[in-house]
Formats: sequence, structure tokens, C-alpha cells
Amino acid sequence: MIELKGVKKSFGKQQVLKDVSIKVNDGEVVVILGPSGSGKTTFLRCINFLETAEKGTMVFGDKTLNFTHVKKKDILYVRRHSAFVFQNYGLFAHKTALQNVMEGLTQVQKKSKTEAKKIAEDTLKWVGLFDKKDFYPSQLSGGQQQRVGIARAVALKPDVILFDEPTSALDPELVGETLEVIKKVAKTGITMIVVTHEMSFAENVADKVIFMDGGVVVEEGTPSDIFYRPKEERTKQFLARILPKDDYVI
Repeated sequence: MIELKGVKKSFGKQQVLKDVSIKVNDGEVVVILGPSGSGKTTFLRCINFLETAEKGTMVFGDKTLNFTHVKKKDILYVRRHSAFVFQNYGLFAHKTALQNVMEGLTQVQKKSKTEAKKIAEDTLKWVGLFDKKDFYPSQLSGGQQQRVGIARAVALKPDVILFDEPTSALDPELVGETLEVIKKVAKTGITMIVVTHEMSFAENVADKVIFMDGGVVVEEGTPSDIFYRPKEERTKQFLARILPKDDYVI
């Protein structure tokens, strides 16, 4: 279980996260929606300390952390039990697809190169890229690079995978193949927190949808609740702009 309470984060005088609290149960797929600048990505990055929140607490597994005075060992604990999929792929340009997937296995989990290679090859097969294992990122399409990024995360067998707008950098025709892999990850039962603008994915795959705006959680509920029975006026306005009228019901 992951539970965050009262998370606050500022950049200079701009308060990006004002008082964000969410709870994610083991095995849940939680999708975070919201307009650009709502604080979604910053919040996600605070979970594994790519950004450091100024206030708030987090329960991560059997540990309780206070963001005001978090310890290095707690940060390491969270990072060793989580994985992050970046919107811009985050691959090492000088390493092959296979080497990219192996990196965390050898450097973080201290597995032997032989064991890491076997796991990496199996995971690349799982995402449909075994035939590209010796290709460098520059030789892969955006969708293929993102699937390598997903394979890298899955290979670690983390307690939770954090996805930061994993399709936003892709050409429209490549979005589908990446979403299919993410759906495949969801079916494994791993806990997932996904920041995305893909409404159909949120509706079909998420257990819970959270709508953020202005650095706060405006509303949360099941996909049906959020998409077809939203309670908050701000949620209704957001959905009315991005969903086809036939799909949106107030």
C-alpha cells in the first residue's frame, strides 16, 4: 500500500502541490488526470524522490516517511521497491536495449551479468522487442524506446511502477502499441500509478481515477464515477473539453 497525506511542493514562490493526499492499495491501477500545470507529474516525482516535497507523509509498504526530514536510507528503500517510466523514455543513449534493461538489475539489485541478461532477454520478449535487443535507442522508434523503458521497469519486479505520461512524446500511430504493453503490465497485478491524457486507457484499465487541478485533488472515484457521474464542476468542465459529447454524461 502507498498512502500520501498533505503533500506540499513549491518551486520558488509558486506552490505546485498545495495539499495532496491519495491512497493506493496493493495491485491497484490508479490513473491521475488533469490539465497541464495541475501538479500531476510533480506529485508523481515526489513519490520516488525525483523531486523532494517540503511537507507531508508517505506510507510505502511497511515504512512511514516524513518528507520534512526524510532519511537517505528511506529514499533508497523507496527507489529499490519502485520503478519509473519517463515520458521521454530516459534510456542510456550509449547502451543497447538489452544493456538498458540490465542496468538496474546489475547496478541496483546487484545481480550477476548472466542472471541479469537472462531476465532482460525474457522481459524484452515479453514486450515484443527481443529482435531489437542489440539496437541502440537512436535505432528504435519512439514506441519501441518506450517499450524498452517499460521492460526496464518490469524486469526489476518492483512493488509499484510510476508512469509519467508514457505516450505523450509518441506519434499518434505509436500510442496504441505502448498502451497495449501497459495494459499487459496491469494484468500482472502490479501496483501502478499512471499520469496520462489517454481517456480510454483510464476508463478501461484503471481501478481508480484521480482528477487534479491547481495543485490539489479535485475529485476521485471509479472510472464510471469520474467519466459519467462527476460531482465537481471543475471535473465536468475538464471532461467536456476533452471527451466527445456522446461519451460524456452529466
